[in-house]
Amino acid sequence: MTETIRPGGCLCGALRFEATGEPIDIGWCHCRICQRSSGAPAQVWALYPSEAFRWIKGEPAIYASSAEGRREFCATCGSQVAFRIGAYASPNVGCFDEPDSLKPRRHIWTESRITWFETPDGLPRSPRDDK
Repeated sequence: MTETIRPGGCLCGALRFEATGEPIDIGWCHCRICQRSSGAPAQVWALYPSEAFRWIKGEPAIYASSAEGRREFCATCGSQVAFRIGAYASPNVGCFDEPDSLKPRRHIWTESRITWFETPDGLPRSPRDDK
């Protein structure tokens, strides 16, 4: 049996990645940092162990968005592709070639949710990042 390999990349194609295996978690993030870094009311992420995520084309620009985390993005087109924290890599689901294969399981940081943005999906919601 072969492991699933999910490719993806940025808008212009300068960055390409592969995520191997199944993600540990997938969810919506409503935190203010994700809102500001994406320009969207929320972002959907897929969490992988760092060793399961690798760049196969290009090198990302990096921005330390908090004391613990860093954003990896394309310096050419500006696409934010991944977030890293500790031993984990969290590519943005919209950057995968087949994002439909990764369905969110929960919402985090809903205490920062923009009130006019609601996803009536019945998924569990957490005011912060509690599992």
